[in-house]
Amino acid sequence: MIAGKLIAGLLGLLVAGIPGLVFGIVVGHLFDRGLASVFGAGAAGAAVVREEFFRAIFVLMGYIAKADGRVSEEEVAHTQALFHQLNLNDEQRNQAILLFKKGSDPAFNPELTAAEFLQRGGGHPILKRTLFMFLVSLALADHELHSAEREALLRIGALLGYDAGSVEEALRMATAQEHFHREGGAAASPRASLADAYIALGVEEHASDTEIKRAYRKLMSQNHPDKLSAKGVPPEMLRLATEKSQEIQGAYELIRKTRGSGR
Repeated sequence: MIAGKLIAGLLGLLVAGIPGLVFGIVVGHLFDRGLASVFGAGAAGAAVVREEFFRAIFVLMGYIAKADGRVSEEEVAHTQALFHQLNLNDEQRNQAILLFKKGSDPAFNPELTAAEFLQRGGGHPILKRTLFMFLVSLALADHELHSAEREALLRIGALLGYDAGSVEEALRMATAQEHFHREGGAAASPRASLADAYIALGVEEHASDTEIKRAYRKLMSQNHPDKLSAKGVPPEMLRLATEKSQEIQGAYELIRKTRGSGR
């Protein structure tokens, strides 16, 4: 059985590094209760969802990593960091490696994995979005989204019930938002540009100040921890929303600064 704190730590580590890992482990014991709140399931049902989430994550990470024909050094480092920082025991590490290798096999078909994930509880919008964001995080490990990785993400998105237009828009916005990722409160990455800021908010550069503010508020509302918490989202998932909110805010601040803080 994969402990709740393992999944919680995994979520926290990906979105906020070691501090996120610590946070995830601290609140990990709430995972079962959180899932039960979301799905209306007991501990047994939550355990099934937790197991399937772990399995789907590592299998599909392998699939994404090998999508362009090779697993890059950055992708290997990204995955190994999870093993190391989560202090996986030998059994858990071996399981994760086997799952990753299964997904990276050229003959692997993600349809069964996606179907089982959805069938066993992953059909909830929050878990689907979280799973997809994990995969995007891996694809962006080298700070670039390759065409083959995009196609793989489009395929998985379709299997999760997202249409191509929605996936493409999500990828454009996620790629741009990643440029505004902050470490320890530092400024946005030097890779961030004004064009990225508009894409991150999902608006055109010629959009009015009112349209930009409306898009910003909508995205912040969708990722607001308090709002998600009120809907029963487990605490460890709120870290992901908080991180995303910071990236969105960074993009918005750049646009406001460029247009004039008074506008």
